[in-house]
Order: sequence, then structure tokens, then C-alpha cells
Amino acid sequence: MHEYVLPFGPQHPALLEPLHIRIKVDGETIVGSDIRLGYNHKGIEKSFENRPWSKGMFLSERVCGICGHFHTSTFAQGIENLMGIEIPERAEYIRTLIAEIERIHSHMLANGVVAYEMGLDTLFHYIFRDRELVMDLQELLTGNRVHFVMNVIGGTRQDIRAEHAKRVEESLERIEERCNHYIKLFRNDASVKRRTKHVGFLSKSKAKELNPVGPNVRASGVDYDVRETGYFAYKYLNFRILTGEGGDVLERCILRFKECIQSAKLVRECLLKLPKGGFKSNVSNPIKIREGLETVSRVEAPRGELIYYIKSGGEKPYRVKIRTPTYQTFHILGEILKGYEIPDVPVIVASIDPCISCTDRMTVVDTKTNRERIVTKEEIREGRC
Repeated sequence: MHEYVLPFGPQHPALLEPLHIRIKVDGETIVGSDIRLGYNHKGIEKSFENRPWSKGMFLSERVCGICGHFHTSTFAQGIENLMGIEIPERAEYIRTLIAEIERIHSHMLANGVVAYEMGLDTLFHYIFRDRELVMDLQELLTGNRVHFVMNVIGGTRQDIRAEHAKRVEESLERIEERCNHYIKLFRNDASVKRRTKHVGFLSKSKAKELNPVGPNVRASGVDYDVRETGYFAYKYLNFRILTGEGGDVLERCILRFKECIQSAKLVRECLLKLPKGGFKSNVSNPIKIREGLETVSRVEAPRGELIYYIKSGGEKPYRVKIRTPTYQTFHILGEILKGYEIPDVPVIVASIDPCISCTDRMTVVDTKTNRERIVTKEEIREGRC
């Protein structure tokens, strides 16, 4: 039988954001794939260089609408490292608490999308209905459903109010109950298992070789999680890395539900241990950092390890380089799509929870010298690339 190339995207009903995968098929079986990005490039890394440090905080939150708090946490942590300041312990707890609530909302969104791609619309709506509990919590504690603007350089914008504790606890109990229900459903429902079990398989050895991050690597049995390093309040909390063994779509979904339950426990522990005191250090404005200083800042975002490289240019960054989790994970699609059938593609792609908004940037490769460099939209428009 002849091989054909089947285009998937960049505009496709299964994709919420533009992504182009050229799928090579032999009949109905996938034999290879070529992933093409760059349809959603926003030039954010370059934009950091034209803004003072404090305004860069607002920009970092807009890298991703789902995990914006993690981006501001990483950027703020890097700036604080460059300035040589420590934030108040209460601020560490607040940052951690909001992060774990945002992790729940991201994981439930991801699993809801997987249900939708399986054609199980009722399950999709149930998961998204329960996700609204988390969205309401985010609005209660920060004032916004997305883009919380909770982090500032030196701490947090506002405090956690004691009168909200009861409402938070009630929501956490409901979230834990529903996630336990979904774990049982995914394990036992024939329709779910038919589309997810032994589909999109990534072995532990391949996971170590390809080195994806987040739930995608932990579902294959690799215990890697940046939270174990003890940044922010994690050094005070009872945190342990959760892993799976199946390495398939089913295991990735179940692990995300388990991490939702774990996040609920961490939020509860944060509220219980929340220390008294201030939530923001005194930081002079405008901020000026000695030119040439550089740092690397890491946190565990919902999709995995998020890294910011920051180099100071004085009153604003000289260079900000962002390595998002999806950018480190996308290449596993070539492995986990191979051998499966065309109808499995949307489910497998959704199972790695890709974020194109986080990922897209453009790199020009000189084929003669093999040199690579990142170019801006303006350089492309003016023919300087």
C-alpha cells in the first residue's frame, strides 16, 4: 500500500490553537509525523527588552492564559534572585496556594478536552462544570478568573483573607470528590478505555530518552517534578511526586486527576500553615539591576518545568528567554502517534495538553553553516532574516 501525507491543521476542529502536523500514513496506520509550529508567534521575548522590570510582570502573565500565574511567579523569582532579595514567608505561601489552584483548573481543562476529542460531550460538560468551582475560587481569592496579577516583584499584590477559608474548604472537598469519581470512571468505562488504554504509549525508557516534562513524563513512571526542589512554600509542605506506569492516554488523564486531588491537599495545608506577617517586601521603583547579571528561574507549571533565563540591562531586561513545558514535550508526538490510526490523532494530541500560545517562536536555520538564531516579526517583514 502507498504512503500518503495527511495534513492535520493548522486550522482543524480538534485544535483550539493553530498547529500543523504532517502525518504520514500507510492506509489508516500512522507511520511518521512532521510537526510544524510558528502560527501563533507573538514576539513576547523581544517585547520584554523594551519594558521596565515592573511592566514586564504584566507581559509575562500574557504568555499563557491558562497558567499565567506560573509565568509571573517564574519571572518574579528570577528578578528577586538578581536583586538579592527574599520575599516574606507569607508571600511564599500565597504564591504556592494560588499556583496549586491554577494547576487544578489547568488539569481539569486538559482532561475535559480529551473527553471532547473522544466524542464524549456529556463527560466534557461534567468536567467543565466541576472546573467552574476552581474558577470561582480563583475569582474569590484574586479578583479575576484569569490573569490574576497576583504577583509583584517582592511578594504578592494582595493578601489571603481569613473569611474565605470556609468557602475554599467546601470547594476543595467537592473537587476531591469529583476527581475521585472521574478516576473510577476513566478506569472502568468501556467507551473511555476503548479510546485511551494502550493508545499514545510512551515507555519509561523512551520518556527518559526524549525527556518530556510534567504529567507526560510522570505518567510513564519518571519521577521528575521541580516542586521537589523546595521553591516558595513547597519546602514547608508535605509534597511527594506522583507517577503512573501505563504511559498511555489513559494514564496521563488519571495522573492529572490525582494531581488535582494532591493540589487540593496542598492548598488546604497552605491555609493551615499560613504564617502571620507581611506579604510584600519594600522594593524601590523604578527597579535598577546591575547590567550583565543573569539568572535562571524554574517552577513546575501544570504542563511541566517552566524556565526563564533573564539577563539584566539595567532598568529593563537585556534578554529574557522562556522555555515552556510544551516546547520541551512536543517532540514526543513523533513517538506516540506512530503505529496508531488517524481517528486517534486528536485524542493523543490532546492528551499531552499542548499550549501553542506558550510555545510559538520562530528560529531561522542557515543550512550551510547549521547556525540557528531567533528572529522577530519585524526582521522577517523587512527581509533581514
